[in-house]
Amino acid sequence: MSELPLSLLSLLALTPILVVFIFLVILRWPAKKAMPVAYFFTALIAFTVWKTSAPQIGAASIHGLVTALNLLFIVFGAILLLNTLKACGDIHAIRQGFVDISPDRRVQVIIIAWLFGSFIEGAAGFGTPAAIAAPLLVAIGFPAMAAVVVALIIQSTPVSFGAVGTPILVGVNTGLSEQPQVQQLLTELGVSHEVYLHSIGATVSLFHGIIGTFIPLIMLAIMTRFFGSKKSFREGLAIWKFALFAGASFTIPYMLLGRFLGPEFPSLLGSLVGLVIVVSATKAGFLQPKNIWSFPREEDWEDEWRGEFHVDAHDAEMKVSRGHFFKAWSPYIIVAVLLVITRTVPAIKGFITQSGLTLSWSNIFGTAISTKSQPLYLPGFLFIVTVVCAYGIFRMNGEQIKRSWKESGHTLLGAASALIFAVPMVQVFLNTQSATLEAMPRVLAQGVSELFGSMWPLVAPTIGALGAFIAGSNTISNMMFSLFQFEMAQNIGVTEYIVVSLQAVGGAAGNMICVHNVVAASATVGLLGKEGSVIRKTLIPMAWYVLFAGGLGLVFLNGVGLNLGTLILAGITVFILWLIVQGAKSESSSG
Repeated sequence: MSELPLSLLSLLALTPILVVFIFLVILRWPAKKAMPVAYFFTALIAFTVWKTSAPQIGAASIHGLVTALNLLFIVFGAILLLNTLKACGDIHAIRQGFVDISPDRRVQVIIIAWLFGSFIEGAAGFGTPAAIAAPLLVAIGFPAMAAVVVALIIQSTPVSFGAVGTPILVGVNTGLSEQPQVQQLLTELGVSHEVYLHSIGATVSLFHGIIGTFIPLIMLAIMTRFFGSKKSFREGLAIWKFALFAGASFTIPYMLLGRFLGPEFPSLLGSLVGLVIVVSATKAGFLQPKNIWSFPREEDWEDEWRGEFHVDAHDAEMKVSRGHFFKAWSPYIIVAVLLVITRTVPAIKGFITQSGLTLSWSNIFGTAISTKSQPLYLPGFLFIVTVVCAYGIFRMNGEQIKRSWKESGHTLLGAASALIFAVPMVQVFLNTQSATLEAMPRVLAQGVSELFGSMWPLVAPTIGALGAFIAGSNTISNMMFSLFQFEMAQNIGVTEYIVVSLQAVGGAAGNMICVHNVVAASATVGLLGKEGSVIRKTLIPMAWYVLFAGGLGLVFLNGVGLNLGTLILAGITVFILWLIVQGAKSESSSG
């Protein structure tokens, strides 16, 4: 073991995260400048303090580079799909089709980001929802930054069951399986590992369902506050009834599916049920706003809001038949169907992953680190397949195709300069274990645990969020910290599966601020260099989410009474009621 005290080691383990936060969020450096600094700083601490070997750092960096290339492939596919629709001109039909459902931007963002984005998360995960939802929102007239912020905010509730339950079935399962202390508890309880894992999934769906019901309301408040002409929370809160209705339309089936069917289906099917309910209700005029809210005129947008993608508003003012709208929307339907089939049909998934192209490098530089890429299974490949289909659907000519590829390649270069340092930095951070010390994330978590003791359930979601912020993945966060959270629960004498569930919930919320998710989503709409501004805005709902989860955890474990959990939930209840009152006042004054 190192001779340095745990408090100092945990502070040193925190410094790479602080470097990212200082340069990216506080000093507002673009990610392409901040992330190289963070990478070299992390590698220096790993080599000098953690005594991580040079081959280990090199192997982690290569694994990170391969992961970054995978992400760039997804980003390129999403950008190419958007530019293809732009080149053929049918992107305006998509815009007008949504205007026909509702011209109100608040309603549109709930349908596209909250419901359709959650459906894509349930099918694919891996940052795909933001890569689809953000460009689609820009295509219908949203400012680029607004589109990215709201697309990231919904990267919370559905994430724990994203990619057909991977964060639970792979993340938590890998963290807990075959661990002696876990096996001993299961023997004492007389339950199987599968039943225990299902209990964790059901509890996660309950926590997310309670918190997630309010996410559309929070999302609207942030959107109108930062991107409205009046810069007012109230304008978003004015449709609080519809926002809560849309939240519950997803979260109620989501919780039932998590309780009775398992981790594979809450996000995938819950969002689909919610989408049908909310779109039908919207068309019927149910709880629709009397006054239509929209962004300021494009010429009045702040420079910070703008991306490289542009849609002329007057071009969008066109009559669109139902058939034309369906034709324009068909690429998104195709990509959604392809994602669901390749992720949920075992025979097809097995054929692609086992028979398809796999590039791998095992035991890089003689270490235990390996890496691989399966290009045909990545969503980026499915985006490109969809683009090829679009060439036939829209009868595109060579000049249109050439222009879409050229514009997409140009945008991709900006994202590449940030991601090729951001992801290797993460992998070095995760793989700093040496003969004397555990990896930095584990040391950091141990340091935090000494500070909070019996109040650990309050901060358990924050540790999960920290893991996702670092790793860019709820699944990896759960792999890293599930056993640690289990051990902490045993140390303070509380129910283990509830604390592990809080880990999974926090890990989902951390996706809202994960650097390479922010970079990737920003790249799809040409918003590079403004990642810090995005994170400053998504920090608000992320902090609210983990605090709410921590308060719920304390109440679930300690009951309702004069305790910190009850006080936190009381405060959150007052806050939500205040939001509703503000919304009611705004609704009344506008009516």
